[in-house]
Amino acid sequence: MSGGHATTPRNLIIASVVALVALAVGSAGFVALMANRGSSPVNGAYGAVSCSAPHLPGTTVDVTVTDGGDSMMGQVPMMATMRTTPSTAPAGQVSFVVSNHGALVHEMVVLPLGADGPGTRATGTDGKIDEAQSLGEASRSCVGGTGSGIAPGSIGWTTMTLKPGRYELVCDEPWHYAAGMFDILTVT
Repeated sequence: MSGGHATTPRNLIIASVVALVALAVGSAGFVALMANRGSSPVNGAYGAVSCSAPHLPGTTVDVTVTDGGDSMMGQVPMMATMRTTPSTAPAGQVSFVVSNHGALVHEMVVLPLGADGPGTRATGTDGKIDEAQSLGEASRSCVGGTGSGIAPGSIGWTTMTLKPGRYELVCDEPWHYAAGMFDILTVT
């Protein structure tokens, strides 16, 4: 007997079983937590939502957004991109189809290009920029217009009338613009 407690094979077996059960329960909880961490609803849908855009009026501009996953939330530029194809469009109705190829929720907001150039907008303490000059946005999964974001693997769209000029397309989810999620569209 050591320290008032008998160490027997039976006690070791019981302690081993208790430890094994605790490990199994803890592991199952961890797996469930990790599987659900990206499962917040986006426009009533969980996870990736597959769909295609309807026939949209005017010139169609495809916008692809990607990210580096959770590593992007460190508030420093990480593999975050927004690519516009084509990069020019004629004045008039322009329809944007935004494809989210990333692991995070994204959006696309159209703003007049500022005098300081692309990527120079001030980011607030909330990680967002001032959208006061927004001309429109695509931020709903499988639906046009404004919502709570485009889910990973999904698309969103919007149509607007644009005058000749240069426009900055941005993702204004927290810290995404600061991480490099913007591109330019020139309207002729």
